[in-house]
Amino acid sequence: METAGKVIKCRAAIAWSAHQPLAIEEIEVQPPKANEVRIKMVSSAICRTDDHALHGNMKNIHFPVILGHEGAGVVESVGDQVTELKPGDKVIPLCIPQCGKCSSCLSPNTNCCLKTHMCEAQNVMPDKTTRFSCKGKTVHHFLWTSTFSEYTVVPTDSVAKIDDRAPLDKACLFGCGFPTGYGAAVNTAKVEPGSSCAIFGLGAIGLSTIIGCKLSGASRIIAIDINSSKFETAMAFGATDCINPKDYSKPIQEVIIQMTGHGVHYSFECIGSTDAMVVHGKDAYLEDGRAKNVFPY
Repeated sequence: METAGKVIKCRAAIAWSAHQPLAIEEIEVQPPKANEVRIKMVSSAICRTDDHALHGNMKNIHFPVILGHEGAGVVESVGDQVTELKPGDKVIPLCIPQCGKCSSCLSPNTNCCLKTHMCEAQNVMPDKTTRFSCKGKTVHHFLWTSTFSEYTVVPTDSVAKIDDRAPLDKACLFGCGFPTGYGAAVNTAKVEPGSSCAIFGLGAIGLSTIIGCKLSGASRIIAIDINSSKFETAMAFGATDCINPKDYSKPIQEVIIQMTGHGVHYSFECIGSTDAMVVHGKDAYLEDGRAKNVFPY
């Protein structure tokens, strides 16, 4: 491409500091260095993790930063030593790298590569410099992905090539949300044919969990959410029943037992709140829909 090897000016959503709204700014994106690719982003989803970072709840996040870790795009150019990817390839950035060489990557029991943010900060590229700047100031990376930018630079260990036929507006979920829910059902719980499942929360992760349960052969999939407008989609994805805790005076686990006679074989918490694992029912929620903290300490 004619932009290869050149600095690209484009727009990005920058978090200048914690607890402040994102600002759409013109930035400069440097060309990729060795073992890096520059990607023209086409689609990006928003994850709760981005919100956690924006509110200062994640360690090792340096501001200003370009957030975003669920995206899909097309390789614009590649750096030296890159042989497995080429300009024009459809790809998704990975918020958990896969170097394929460390002890974790080589183990069948984990996918937490030792290059992941849990082992080392990913505010800068592996050579400890950034590829982003704005108004003469350095802008940091986020999880080596930074999908809230029209162009981003990512190490090859954090990029996966996808099928050319994949629609990028849907493939963007493959970087985080879909494998989290689908993998919980298929790889972690190992749901068996004929089993029953309850899924709490019907966002992207909950819907992906429903898909995993359905494809695993679950005979009954009960979808739970306090927003009934999500039920039509949940049924289309494979749910057999949908219930809203606000519609009942009793705890939702009692409703499920009444529905099934014995409860379910597998229960998936897809809200992101540990409180949901402790108390259910309409009294477990605040008026704004957030789970209530039932602990006295």
